[in-house]
Amino acid sequence: MGLVSVDKLLQVIRAGFEKVKEHRAANASLSLSDTLMSAFAMFSLKDSSLLEFDERRAKATNLQQIYGLGRVPSDTQMRTILDPLSPEEIKPLFKAVFEQLEEGQGLAGMKYLGGYYLLSLDGTEYFASSKVHCAACLVKKTRKGEETYGHQMLGGAIVHPDFKVVIPLAPEPIIKQDGQTKNDCERNAAKRFLAQVRGDHPDLPLIIIEDALSANAPHLKALKKHHFRFILGVKEGDHPFLFEYVRTKHQAGATTTVQYREGGLTHRFRFINQVPLNASNQEVLVNFLEYWEIEGDQTRYFSWITDFTLYPWNVTAIMRGGRARWKIENETFNTLKNQGYHFEHNYGHGQQHLSVNFALLMMLAFLVDQVQQLADPLFQAVLNKEGSRKRLWEHTRALFYTLEFACLADLFKALLYGFKVDNVTILGPA
Repeated sequence: MGLVSVDKLLQVIRAGFEKVKEHRAANASLSLSDTLMSAFAMFSLKDSSLLEFDERRAKATNLQQIYGLGRVPSDTQMRTILDPLSPEEIKPLFKAVFEQLEEGQGLAGMKYLGGYYLLSLDGTEYFASSKVHCAACLVKKTRKGEETYGHQMLGGAIVHPDFKVVIPLAPEPIIKQDGQTKNDCERNAAKRFLAQVRGDHPDLPLIIIEDALSANAPHLKALKKHHFRFILGVKEGDHPFLFEYVRTKHQAGATTTVQYREGGLTHRFRFINQVPLNASNQEVLVNFLEYWEIEGDQTRYFSWITDFTLYPWNVTAIMRGGRARWKIENETFNTLKNQGYHFEHNYGHGQQHLSVNFALLMMLAFLVDQVQQLADPLFQAVLNKEGSRKRLWEHTRALFYTLEFACLADLFKALLYGFKVDNVTILGPA
């Protein structure tokens, strides 16, 4: 497993922010790169609000030393500067961090099925309100006819059945597009996301894993267009033609069944290759896999379609790859919402792009954390000692805002090995 330094990652991010196109007048007193890096630092430190970050910025020498900041904007300045900025300007930072992981050979251990990487896709909502909104908000009507507003994003993360770590790529906002009056949707966001991934990573061998909503002919054609392999969930309620076709073939003896027992479980597979996806798209042929996990009198059932030819020797790997789809929810969105990242907190909504930009910057901070967890032995050791992410973030902030450090690695070493404070001066009445 390769090594990746957190302080090198921060340098890469700082350099990336300095390349972002300035959208303000040339005489702006606060630099855009300082503003972006300040927002990133807030999410990197897991401050619970912009106000909390703002209250401590004046006495945080470490913001200058660790994050390379010149001037730190106030909360109002940060919102004002970042609101008009196009989210497209932030997305290249994900590629820059990813390239550091690749150069350090840190990603190699996540290869699956003979050299591919599993890329799990799913959408999530991170903002909802009945009052606060902007032009990009998705608009829904309640049964009472009242309007509610929200922001969603389509996330994609490289996952592996044996790893808790996930490596997110640049997410795609699900928002009203410029000049559009209708809501955006996950399907349209997926088209943009797939094109973006191939643009950023033209040679990366990827297997897309998604839920049953994605198992439709237009999406399969888009996957093929961009040279992705796939393992997609399917459900009988959504694909009645496919399941009936397979049942007919099974009765005719055209399917293959494999069963074995391991670890107290019975694993049963049934598969058939080259079957039509649905009645309307019978020219779209897929390979169909069913799986039963049996433990005592309890049975769990799953089913997928894939473009991998199915054999008795690879159905277990296909099954495990398909089930790894849940990691985009469990290890990504649930972590962001429940393990100290405050993903659903409204740091500031703005009138243009502020909400989206904050969500992207938070996801970028999450990416840096995941890269460290995968490929930085120091971070791994500190996280193991602390026992949970929340405790690690709490102790990191406590040291960050009280003692001075030359770099973030030194702060982590203090958490890991302990530290001693000399020459403490207590000020009081004479």
